[in-house]
Amino acid sequence: MFKARYYKADGKKGKARELPATIFDGTVNESAMHQVVKAYLSNQRQGTGSAKTRSAVRGGSRKPWRQKGTGRARQGTIRAPQWVGGGVAFPPIPHSWRQRLPKKVRSLARRSALNDRAEHDRVVLAELPSMDVPKTRDLLGFLDALKLEGKTLILTNGNNTNVHRSARNLKGVQVLPFGSESVYDVLWAHTVVIELGALGETKAAPARKAKKKAEPKVEAAPEAADEAASDEEE
Repeated sequence: MFKARYYKADGKKGKARELPATIFDGTVNESAMHQVVKAYLSNQRQGTGSAKTRSAVRGGSRKPWRQKGTGRARQGTIRAPQWVGGGVAFPPIPHSWRQRLPKKVRSLARRSALNDRAEHDRVVLAELPSMDVPKTRDLLGFLDALKLEGKTLILTNGNNTNVHRSARNLKGVQVLPFGSESVYDVLWAHTVVIELGALGETKAAPARKAKKKAEPKVEAAPEAADEAASDEEE
């Protein structure tokens, strides 16, 4: 079980809290993280690079000079790769670099990345400051109070537009909703700041009132029932 530092919205440090074992179970699979990061970077490529081969370049349908007797090297076309304006020998061809990985591998890699940061005390739980409008100064002051080093990834409880816009001008700070971060995002950051509510950390629910057991109905004795019936007839 991992514990993480906890900070209040005003930047003051609170008591360390335990991280949920459903995610932070201590599993760190470097192979899975490597595969997912490679696939992530590959999927960022557009694959639109293109160049022409010698067959696609216009012109050069005849030999520039005869085969023998000129003293020069034999040439078949001026569109060969060694000619200026000729085709490319091994040109890039537009294609998709898309890679797909199993869902279990991606889930394992995400848990591994978070566990790696938690293992090195780089996961911080915090109550983010409430903002009515985006304020870069307020968010910067909050991060300065935490005294974090290096790049910071802030994972909010759902979409927090004001916090996201407040961090757009901050270098080395990225804001994402918890659950939408990639393995690359977690490994990119030196410290991961998770909003308290994103992990299901809520106040203790009030104790439920004990339900009263229904009292068993007591059936009237036969003699009493007969007396009651005779009284009604009279």
